[in-house]
This record gives sequence, C-alpha cells and structure tokens, in this order.
Amino acid sequence: MRMGSRGNSAFKRFMMTILFLVVTTLALSACSNTEDGGAGDGKLNITATTGMIADVVAEVGGEHVQVSGLMGPGVDPHLYKASQGDVKKLDDADLIFYNGLHLEGKMGEIFERLEKSKPVVAISSRLEEAQLMMDPAATDGAVHDPHIWFDVKLWMSAVEVIRDTLVEKDPDHAAAYEQNAAAYLVKLEELDSYAREQIALIPEKSRILVTAHDAFGYFGRAYGLEVTGLQGMNTMSEYGSKDVSELRDFLVENGIKAVFIESSVSSKSIESVIEGAKKLGHEVKIGGELFSDAMGDAGTEEGTYLGMVRHNVDTIVSSLK
Repeated sequence: MRMGSRGNSAFKRFMMTILFLVVTTLALSACSNTEDGGAGDGKLNITATTGMIADVVAEVGGEHVQVSGLMGPGVDPHLYKASQGDVKKLDDADLIFYNGLHLEGKMGEIFERLEKSKPVVAISSRLEEAQLMMDPAATDGAVHDPHIWFDVKLWMSAVEVIRDTLVEKDPDHAAAYEQNAAAYLVKLEELDSYAREQIALIPEKSRILVTAHDAFGYFGRAYGLEVTGLQGMNTMSEYGSKDVSELRDFLVENGIKAVFIESSVSSKSIESVIEGAKKLGHEVKIGGELFSDAMGDAGTEEGTYLGMVRHNVDTIVSSLK
C-alpha cells in the first residue's frame, strides 16, 4: 500500500523522534556512568576515608582507579560526620578503604551496611596486637591508638593490604598494581631511613614532642621521641584546667622551649599552656604546625603522605635541634 506525501512525512517525523529519544537516552546513560564513578572508562571507583589512605590508593592503583577521599585538609576524623554527599560516594563506590581501629568511629554503622554489597576494607587489618599501641583513656571500647600512619614501617602494611585488595578485585591489572606498590614501598623505606637519621640530630635530652593531642605515639616509638599531648589520642576527649596546669608544669620542669600545633586541631588549647608557662617565667614558642589527622592541601608536597611525614620531621628537627 502506498503512503501519500502527508503520510510519508508524518512517518519520517515519527522515526526521527524515536531516533532522537534513543540517542538522548544513551548520552544520559553514559554521562551518568561517568558521574557515578568512571564506569564508562573501566576504572575502579574507590572511596577512601582519610587523605592518607586516598593518597596510597592513588599511588598503587595508578591509571586504573578513580579515587575519592572523604576527609580533606584540616578535617578531624575523630569528630567527622558523613554528609549525604559522602554517603552517595560510598554507595557508588566499587570498593571502600578505611583506617579502622575506631578512627572513623561515627561511620561504623555505614560500613556495616555497605560491606554486605561490596568490599569494605580496613587498611589496619593485618597489624598484630603486639604492633599496636593502647589508649589508656579510652572509655568507648576504642582501646587501640589508630594513628598508625606515623610509623612508616606500619604504613607499609597498609600499602600491602591495598595492593592485594586491588589485585583480587581487578586481576586483569594485577601486574600494574604489584609494580606500583613495589615502587612505592621503596620510597617508604627511604622515608623511614630519613626520619631516623634526622631525629637522631636532635640532642637526646631535647627529644620531647609536645602537641595539642596525643596523635604522635607511633612516631615517638618508632623514631625515639618522648611524646605528650594536652588531649588524649581522641580529640573527642575533653580537657580541663587541671590538664593545662599539668602540661604547663611539665614544660617548665623539663625546660621545653617549643611545642607544636596541629593542622586539624584548634590551637587555642596549646596557646593556653604557653601563656601559663610564661606567667611562671618560662618562655615557650610554637615550633610550627604539624599535620596529624589530615594532610595538607591538594597539589602541595604536604598534600601527599610522603610530603606530610617529611614536613613533620623537618619541622620537629628544626625546632628541637
């Protein structure tokens, strides 16, 4: 049966409409895949809690991963609460890495829900009890010090956990992950040696590190420093006038000339200690800012794990030497 010219034109318009809808749907689908984690380019979409973990994942994963970190510069993980946007990042991820040891205590329930549908991996999972430090002030079951990244040797275990998890999840790129991890582990060995050599330059009697909160325990144990903080290992713990007075007296009695502030903790607490020591005739200066629970800004040396640790070592040595 022949169509009239009007019928033929109507049919063509109908087919063009269908074609337009198909093309638009495909374009939107591709855009959605890219926004939701790079599924369109074949990369693993990975979400990490802290900047330190995200940095290692990016180093080991290389071109085969797309990494999102939840906690940026200056963010205190002890007090962190996931936003709706963060929950979406976690939901959309193929794989999630977190520190563990109750560092992200408020996110525990989220991890429990997500691990039913995807790998949710604690990078501290391979550390043995003997390698971990205890938190004597813990009252909520968080008995271990979670700040394991301050001992570079312990952090090497985290690299191995990330490497093996990526190999298992994406065996097609296993060789790349293993090669990247091997190269990064060499850099960590060099960093560990650098820290030991530099800290050894500080006179033994001056190897006392005083900070706003007690985050540097592993650092002190690994590199030979006595460490004390105004607050406990967890910044959720409160401090009072007695704590300020005790730390003030500690500075005076030991003749300590420099204390350190932290990028993710308010400096007001440590400044009150300095003022108290001054009233007793003992001058104490701020030796510099250390990166404790968060790295520096993206694009800077301190915005990487290697650069963060090196900055801390150099700042401590220049002030205490």
